[in-house]
Amino acid sequence: MNANPMQKTVLVVDDDPDLLKLLALRLTAAGYSAQTAESGERALAVIAVSRPDVVVTDLKMGGMDGLALFEAIQRTAPTLPVIILTAHGTIPEAVDATRRGVFGFLPKPFESRELLAQVEQALKLSSSSPAGAAEAWRAGIVTASPQIEDLLRRARLVAQSDASVLIVGASGAGKELLARAIHRASKRHDAPFVAVNCAAIPEPLLESELFGHRKGAFTGASYDHKGLFQSADGGTVFLDEIGDMPVALQVKLLRALQEREVRPVGATQSVAVDVRIVSATHRNLEERVARGEFREDLYYRLNVVSFTVPALAERREDIVPLAQHFLAATAARYGKDVRAFAPEALELLIAAPWPGNVRQLANAVEQAVALATSPIVPAALVAAALKSEPVGLTPLDEAKRAFERDYLVRILRLTRGNVSQAARLAQRNRTEFYKLLERHQLQPGMFKGDKRERGTLSVER
Repeated sequence: MNANPMQKTVLVVDDDPDLLKLLALRLTAAGYSAQTAESGERALAVIAVSRPDVVVTDLKMGGMDGLALFEAIQRTAPTLPVIILTAHGTIPEAVDATRRGVFGFLPKPFESRELLAQVEQALKLSSSSPAGAAEAWRAGIVTASPQIEDLLRRARLVAQSDASVLIVGASGAGKELLARAIHRASKRHDAPFVAVNCAAIPEPLLESELFGHRKGAFTGASYDHKGLFQSADGGTVFLDEIGDMPVALQVKLLRALQEREVRPVGATQSVAVDVRIVSATHRNLEERVARGEFREDLYYRLNVVSFTVPALAERREDIVPLAQHFLAATAARYGKDVRAFAPEALELLIAAPWPGNVRQLANAVEQAVALATSPIVPAALVAAALKSEPVGLTPLDEAKRAFERDYLVRILRLTRGNVSQAARLAQRNRTEFYKLLERHQLQPGMFKGDKRERGTLSVER
C-alpha cells in the first residue's frame, strides 16, 4: 500500500537481482513507489495482493518469461500496462508483442529517461482523469478487491466515449453505483443522470415515463410530460433491469436509440435527444434473445461494452471495508456512538453467504447498529441480522480436492472415459492420471456410457 495515495506504483520484474535493484532505485528517484519481483510467478502473487499502476518486466527469465507474464496479466487485469525489457529483442518480437497488447518494448541497454518516458505514457493511458479528480468520479464505491479495481479502471476508460454500456450482475451487487461512476467520469458529468427501473413501472406507464406524453393522450394525462429521455438530454439514461422491458416497448427503445429522437405518447412530432445509454440486468440476455423474449438488434445496440459486477461472495475482501463503511454512515445517521464490530461479529460477516450481495450487507449492518447498545457491535446482533447460520468458508485443502474431483469428472465425461485422451487434455501422463483417479475413487468405466455429453471428443496430437 502506498503511503501517498496519489503516488503511482510500478512493479519491476527481473530475475537479475542487481538490475532489479537498479531499476527500483531509478523509479523511486523519479517519484514512483517501486515494487519488485524476482520472477513472473512472484509478480502475479504481488498483483493479486496489491495491484500496481504499471508493470516493467524483463523478457527472458527463468520459468515464466515476460510474454507469458503479460498473457497471465491480460486474463485478470487487461487494463494494466506492461512494458517489456529485453537484451535479446528483435523487430519481429517487438511487433508481435505490441500486436498482442504490450504497451512498450524497450531494448537493453537503455537510458533511464527512455524508461521513465514510457512509464509516464503508460500512466497517462491507464488514468484518464486528472490527478485531482482521481477519486471523485468513483465516490461511494468502497472496495479492497483487485477485481473491482480493474473493473473501475476499465469503466473509466470507457466513460470517455459515448459507447452504450451494459452492466451485468446479481441484484444488490452495485450495478447502479458503477453506472453513476461511469457518468461522473464522462464528458457528460455536468448533465443529468436519470435512472429508471424497467421492472418496477407497470407496462402501460413505462412508455410515458421514458418518452413523455402530451396532454389528453390518455385518461389522466392532464398535462404535458417530458419523459426521462428529454429530462436527461445531454446526460445519461440508466435503464436498470433492462431484461424485464416488455418486447413491444423494446421496438420503440431501439428506434429512439437509432434515430436519437423520441416521440411522446399522443404527439405527432418527434423530439431530438442527446443521451448516453447505460443499462443493467441480473438476467442472461443472450438466453432471453434465444427464447425470443429480448430483441437481438436491441441487445447488440445496448451491449457495445459490457461489465460484469461480481457477487459479494466472490470478493470477500470487500466485506469488512464495506461493513465498516455502512457502520460509520448508519451510526452518524442515527446519532449513535457505535464505532466497530467485535472480532467474532466480523468473522460472521466474512463467512456469511450473502445471496443479497452488498444490499443485504448494508441492511444487516443497519439492523445491528440500530439495536446496538454499546460502541462495539457484538456477534449476537450480527447473527440475528443474518437470520440464519452462516456458511463457513471451505478449508483450502478441501476446496482443492473438490476442484480436482470435479475437474476429473468433467474431463472424463468429455472423453467418455477414454483415459488416454483425458490424460492428454489434462497434460498428465497416464500413470499420474490413474493415480489421480484412484485418489478420488473414480473409475473410467463409470463414464463409458455417460449420455450427458453429446458426441465424443477427438484429440489429435
